[in-house]
Amino acid sequence: MTDLSAIIKAYDVRGVVPDQWDEDVARRIGAAFAEFVHAESGATAVVTAHDMRPSSVPLSRAFAEGVLSRGVDVVEAGLGSTDLLYFAAGSLDVPGAMFTASHNPAQYNGIKLCRAGAAPVGQESGLVTIREWAERDSYERVPDRVAEVGQRDLLSAYAAHLRALVDLSGIRRLRVVVDAGNGMGGHTVPVVLDGLPLDVVPLYFELDGTFPNHEANPLDPANLVDLQEAVRREGADIGLAFDGDADRVFVVDERGEPVSPSAITALVAVRELAKGRGTTVIHNLITSRAVPEIVREHGGQPVRTRVGHSFIKAEMARTDAVFGGEHSAHYYFRDFWRADTGMLAAMHVLAALGEQSRTLSELTAAYSRYAASGEVNSTVTDAAASTAAVREAFDAEGATFDELDGLTVDLPDGSWFNLRASNTEPLLRLNVEAPDRARMEQLRDRVLGMVRA
Repeated sequence: MTDLSAIIKAYDVRGVVPDQWDEDVARRIGAAFAEFVHAESGATAVVTAHDMRPSSVPLSRAFAEGVLSRGVDVVEAGLGSTDLLYFAAGSLDVPGAMFTASHNPAQYNGIKLCRAGAAPVGQESGLVTIREWAERDSYERVPDRVAEVGQRDLLSAYAAHLRALVDLSGIRRLRVVVDAGNGMGGHTVPVVLDGLPLDVVPLYFELDGTFPNHEANPLDPANLVDLQEAVRREGADIGLAFDGDADRVFVVDERGEPVSPSAITALVAVRELAKGRGTTVIHNLITSRAVPEIVREHGGQPVRTRVGHSFIKAEMARTDAVFGGEHSAHYYFRDFWRADTGMLAAMHVLAALGEQSRTLSELTAAYSRYAASGEVNSTVTDAAASTAAVREAFDAEGATFDELDGLTVDLPDGSWFNLRASNTEPLLRLNVEAPDRARMEQLRDRVLGMVRA
């Protein structure tokens, strides 16, 4: 029996091709996924999409063979972003599989799975069962139908759905630099933004899964440099950077300065609350404390969750939240089947900017109240011992603690930090926020000194 625990992780499938997984493994996972969704809901079809990586087409076709072998049809949506796959699973009301390794380097690939309606499949909601069945690769059920495969181009319908949710037709004309990082934004952005009052300056729109210009990971500041320079050079109003599968977006203002994803979360939350169709907004525990403050100020009810899309989506379903945001620049919308979409978040920011006359830096200043460290990783031999030592040190200083996800420490002066162990690496992840930069840096350096000692 094949052991797939190294590639089937908490939220998705991810690994190096062909060292860790190949077409045979993809076929096994396809069969297991089809059997799982058929057993759970009677599903008779699965929709697939894939990114631009060289291995994505052969892996997705092998997966489809596995699905077909269990008597379940395959609808191939072809090239697409991850949020296009969520649109497909939502609009067609069928389970879905997206072939992408998101922001990972070229040698990686993966699969993001969802139920019909784009509902998540994670470690606590079916992924363990799918892994076990793929490892065993044998089934007692005899399929009662001959399955078929078909193709469906959903890009124009996806674009129309987004444009119906955010109307950009009446905004002032904006100059927008978009860095697609040779990823799927280069495929979707031209269609979604076509004909709108936007002068789009494209960077790296050529689809190339070898990422010849820079990694498609805007979370790393090094990968924003080209966008920042282009915004300044072009005199642009805004810059947008998408990750490899375009489900996340990072924003740069007219000065070329990055806008915190927490500020974007607050801005979009205010816009969604203004529709008057709900009051709950989800945010994870490492977003800025400004987010729940601003949500309350605009009549909303903030709900704090663990880090990770499966927790966000579960809370959105439980509370019927209108919106959810993470500091990693994932943004979730009730109007988009509670799934994350970088494109829709970008359109909200464009609308907010274009509906008034201020610059983006002036507009977002109201949503940026505190100084944050961003995520700082430290390699440790014993994450639990390091965390316990930090807790003991702050216990005598009037701090309060919670362990919703790792250790969060709140200090009397309004500063706070969170220490979380990585699920896959010997790392502790630190996020610090304070009323001003000097205090943030002092607290950050103190905690890092303790962790790294």
